[in-house]
Amino acid sequence: MSQLQARRGTLYLVPTPLDFGVDAGELSSIDQLLPGDTLAAASRLTHWITENAKSTRAFLKRVESVAGLAVPLQAQQIAELPRVAHKKGDHLHDSALDGAARELLAPAMAGHDMGLVSEAGMPAIADPGSSVVRAAHALQVPLVPLSGPVSLMLALAASGMNGQSFAFVGYVPQDPTERARRLRELEALATKTGQTQILIETPYRNSALLQAMLQSLQTSTRLAVCCGLSLPQMMCRSALVRDWKTPVFQTANLPLSLPSVFLIGR
Repeated sequence: MSQLQARRGTLYLVPTPLDFGVDAGELSSIDQLLPGDTLAAASRLTHWITENAKSTRAFLKRVESVAGLAVPLQAQQIAELPRVAHKKGDHLHDSALDGAARELLAPAMAGHDMGLVSEAGMPAIADPGSSVVRAAHALQVPLVPLSGPVSLMLALAASGMNGQSFAFVGYVPQDPTERARRLRELEALATKTGQTQILIETPYRNSALLQAMLQSLQTSTRLAVCCGLSLPQMMCRSALVRDWKTPVFQTANLPLSLPSVFLIGR
């Protein structure tokens, strides 16, 4: 490590449990959801960059219950990403977002280790944080991704679809006509190339998306839905669309109110 790097703190990419939004009375102990090494690293940090400060305080309170905190919760330094990063994402180069990310890393430049977190899962994957990672590389801030749940990979493993070639395509349009067009486009790509297509939706629109998929996709296409990954209520189902339409599938309800991942393949 160069002397330049030695003067900088390390940026840790800290995964959080996938139970964001679950009723507090139903939450599992965090040490059942995250590895011990990840909890130990999180407990040592005092400076954070986050998607949402409130959810990060809730996360740290759970960490404190099993691993303690280096400083009290009230003394933790928590800075939020710009609001635009939440709405549009920060995965593409944007001079304003990249500049803001460099400012957020000021504590690391002063020698403090920092944590980057999102509301659920791994930051910068289907969540904001990419601008901070780019800035860390540009500023020569050492970076360490910690182990924890990544819903997209868990769903892919549970789908029975192609895990050698896959693409995460984010959200599909909300307009019914545009949504149907996009779903058929993704289906054609999966059918032609064998590449699994992975998408997500806001939980309260999960049911509508599933119904749109059953109406738009060919009966011979494979569809998988994984809900509440890593949680006690977790349920994954993978079958051809024709089987999804049978009475057996219609009566075995999925917990679609939980965060879910949808996959199209063959």
